[in-house]
Amino acid sequence: MTEKNVTENFITHIIDEDLTQKKHDHIVTRFPPEPNGYLHIGHAKSICLNFGVAADYQGTCHLRFDDTNPEKESKEYAESIQRDIKWLGFDWKNKKFHASDYFGQLYAYAEQLIEKGLAYVDDQTPEEIRENRGDFNRPGIESPYRNRTVEENLAQFRAMKAGEFSDGSKVLRAKIDMQSGNINMRDPVIYRIKRMHHINTGDEWCIYPMYDFTHCISDAIEGITHSLCTLEFEDHRPLYDWVIDHIDIACHPQQIEFSRLNVSYTITSKRRLSQLVEQGVVDGWNDPRMSTISGLRRRGYPPAAIREFVKTVGVSKKESVISMTVLEDVIRNNLNKTAPRVMGVLNPLKVVIENYPEDQVEMLVGSNHPQDESYGSREIPFSRVIYVEQDDYKENANRKFFRLTEGREVRLRHAYYITCHEAIKDEAGNVIELRCSYDPESRGGTADGRKVKGTIHWISAAHAEPIEVRLYDRLFNHPNPASLDNFMDAVNPDSLKILPNALLEPGIAAQEADVVYQFERNAYFKRDKTHETSKPVFNQVVTMRDSWAKLEQQD
Repeated sequence: MTEKNVTENFITHIIDEDLTQKKHDHIVTRFPPEPNGYLHIGHAKSICLNFGVAADYQGTCHLRFDDTNPEKESKEYAESIQRDIKWLGFDWKNKKFHASDYFGQLYAYAEQLIEKGLAYVDDQTPEEIRENRGDFNRPGIESPYRNRTVEENLAQFRAMKAGEFSDGSKVLRAKIDMQSGNINMRDPVIYRIKRMHHINTGDEWCIYPMYDFTHCISDAIEGITHSLCTLEFEDHRPLYDWVIDHIDIACHPQQIEFSRLNVSYTITSKRRLSQLVEQGVVDGWNDPRMSTISGLRRRGYPPAAIREFVKTVGVSKKESVISMTVLEDVIRNNLNKTAPRVMGVLNPLKVVIENYPEDQVEMLVGSNHPQDESYGSREIPFSRVIYVEQDDYKENANRKFFRLTEGREVRLRHAYYITCHEAIKDEAGNVIELRCSYDPESRGGTADGRKVKGTIHWISAAHAEPIEVRLYDRLFNHPNPASLDNFMDAVNPDSLKILPNALLEPGIAAQEADVVYQFERNAYFKRDKTHETSKPVFNQVVTMRDSWAKLEQQD
């Protein structure tokens, strides 16, 4: 049995019932992003849900760009959206559409509403319209232009289309109910004048439809059966249904709302993400600290792990904030199974093995994955001078420290037992070199059966490849930065730490494959060629262990 993309939930129950009742014989969903920014982790849930449901029911999922606001939209954003969807593992095939594909039909439907006495041109200013709509405690006030004749409204609307009026001077509004308890139904604006070049239609139009008018009609034109959207559109559903009910169109899609994906310590607002980019807090939309899908990709998150995370979170109507540790645990579990093991030293400390022959180089064998023999093995050069991590040595260490200190024996990963005899310091008292000896009979164990508690990783000095390592922490140090008066106050100043002198075992950086590696005992890393200059750069994808769990429990 093929594994489902989407776990059973209230939406799949609705679809099951619709199919049982013969309401539909083919399920059609859509993912309708606005090309006004890069997609983020919250969008990943909508992508996985819409494309996943369609796949699970052998249906169809459309990609439709909601391009009704040319002021903020660009081809760069549209192209990035398509890359992200395909990277996540989904394909719209030949079902790519734009809301702007329907501008002619939308205009005709707007005239249809006018002819039915259900829409009118309003000359009030945007401020007057906003004030007269009222609020939850104050009913709306009808526009003085609400009762224009059908003929006058048609003439005015056609003149708007012809470019006879200035931007913002007139709008077309649906005539519904200014006393409605749902403010969205208080004669919403459905067209406005905006002279802006459009990424798809160029300068053909100077009036553009509003989202609430466009979206439902686009769904109906495309034959969408289930229009899945997040909970903030629940109050818009009456308007969605009203528009379709009052135009002459056969299909009436069902809008169903689900809770959006909120993850702690992140921002999932395009406007705020754009602010981070524009103010130089990050180095672009694909900065590995960003919650954008392109940022997660550049950092090294596997697409399969993101799909698994979304599946783990599930689909419901209950708003919640998912702990970042849940996402990181899913990433960590995925990489533990898939990442080849190599040795990388982040903060090198020189070690001279004094009784090892100076000119000798020995090729040792290391397993590429201790739990999966199919990954095979590799040869690792070993020589007299090696590098280990600085924190693998401690002067005058107590008995609970199982790594290098004077007189103590440790095991080098895939190699020999060594014993530290002396630490050499610089003038400032910093340890810059260790003098050690090795037991030539200890490779693979010792004849006398003695054991050591410490095993450390290392790299041969003569063969080490210099790399730059970038350690990423959370971009925000507050679990809910969006709740603050100024979310910028929560930016973590230590979210990026650059280690310019790290070393990697030879032959790894030269590989072209898009691979995430486990640097043994350190973390998971992926090469990032985006901003490389003189040496390879490796991004930390995720740590080996969760260091934030206790902090989040305290929060």
